[in-house]
Amino acid sequence: MTDYPFATEVITEADLKSRVRELGEAISKDYQGRALLFVVILNGAVLFAADLVRNVDVLSEVDFLGLNRFGESGRIGIAMDLSTPVFDRNVIIVEDIVDTGLTLTVLRRMMTDRGAASVSTAALFDKTRRRVTDVPIEYRGFEVGDEFLIGYGLDWQGIYRNLRSIWAVLDIEAFVQDPKVLSKQLHSG
Repeated sequence: MTDYPFATEVITEADLKSRVRELGEAISKDYQGRALLFVVILNGAVLFAADLVRNVDVLSEVDFLGLNRFGESGRIGIAMDLSTPVFDRNVIIVEDIVDTGLTLTVLRRMMTDRGAASVSTAALFDKTRRRVTDVPIEYRGFEVGDEFLIGYGLDWQGIYRNLRSIWAVLDIEAFVQDPKVLSKQLHSG
C-alpha cells in the first residue's frame, strides 16, 4: 500500500485482480450451462465489468445502461437504454459501488418488469453502512466504509478512473480545491 498526504492506496491492483477472478469463478459455477446477460451500469463499472466477464466461463453477452440522477430526491432516469432485450434472460447487473441501495432496487425491479428470467447483482464495492433499503448483492467484491474512493473506474469529476488500484481520499477539502493534486504526486517521478 502507498500513502500520499491527500490519499492512500487501500486496495492494490493484485487484490483487485484476485477478487474479480474469484467473483468470475463463482458466477461461472452458479450459471453453468446457462447463458448470461451482463448489464453494465455506466460509467464507473466499465473497468470492473471488462475484467469480470473475462473471468466468466459461460456463454455471455454484455450490454450497457446509462443513468441520470436528479437532484436531492435521488430519482433516476435512463440516459442510454439497453439495446438487448432482457426478456427470459439471466441478467447480472454490474455496479461499481452500492451505497443506499435505492438505485440498485430500481434497476432490479426494472429488469424483472422487463421479463428477465433471473436478476442478480455483481458489485465491486458495497457501502453497507449507508444502506437505506435492503437489496441483495449476490456477488460482492469488497465491503468498504464511507471514505471517498477513486481508481479502477471510480472517479472524481471524470478523472482517476484509470488508476489500477483503489485510493481513499484523506483530505477531501484539499482534494476539492485541487483535484489534480494526487495526479501530480503519482506522476512526479
